[in-house]
Amino acid sequence: MNELDRYLRESVWVVIPALNEEESIGLVLRDLPCVAGVIVVDNGCTDQTAVIAEQAGALVVREPQRGYGAACLQGLAKLDAMVREGKANPQSVAFVDADYSDHSDRLPELVRPIADADADFVLGSRLLGERERGAMPPQSVFGNKLACFLMRVLFGIRHTDLGPFRVIDYRRLGELQMQDQNFGWTIEMQIKASRLGLRSLEIPVPYRTRVGTSKISGTWSGTFKAGYKILFTIAKHGFLQRSSFPRVSLPKSAMPCSTER
Repeated sequence: MNELDRYLRESVWVVIPALNEEESIGLVLRDLPCVAGVIVVDNGCTDQTAVIAEQAGALVVREPQRGYGAACLQGLAKLDAMVREGKANPQSVAFVDADYSDHSDRLPELVRPIADADADFVLGSRLLGERERGAMPPQSVFGNKLACFLMRVLFGIRHTDLGPFRVIDYRRLGELQMQDQNFGWTIEMQIKASRLGLRSLEIPVPYRTRVGTSKISGTWSGTFKAGYKILFTIAKHGFLQRSSFPRVSLPKSAMPCSTER
């Protein structure tokens, strides 16, 4: 067992928010490398998602309040409780979607910079990686590019994506004091990580067509709601103090998320 495998097995916990993903959750869990633990958050499922996750060995917690951020917060609350009880000792937390669009088997690539103490926050960029045709609808690509453009203008942050596939140092994550309970969760993390000076980078990740129908980009109403929330989150944090990322030595495949001056 190499050092990265040991770090994954002993120090990495994975949080997976899920809403009616019975067709895909088993595939996501199957492809994950061996990690310290997996928390699947049942965000009001009416199908067999929770049952399948439990059968696959995941710890399932329930968050009846619908919302991506609410589910993530509940998963972290459970992990925090386990830490206090001495049942978990996470060094890093990964977030993966339950719809099988993320390649969960690529998790080690995102974990490595943190395990090597080269970064505190690693974002998997779908726009830098290879995407299956139709994996990201045009409105999603446009929305991501617009949000990243606004972050660059307002904060000087050079991000290319708001993708859900990400890994962050557990202790630094606590410092962010995450609050958003809906679609603004990912961008809140990226903005706060910048403000607090986390060493951040992006790594290209492949992205495939999800299993089933998207609850967000699958409909224009869902896309509009997500877009509104993301823009609102950017505007809300636009009045807060800017900060910069310390520079780190990066592998050639990684792209630093620096702050312009």
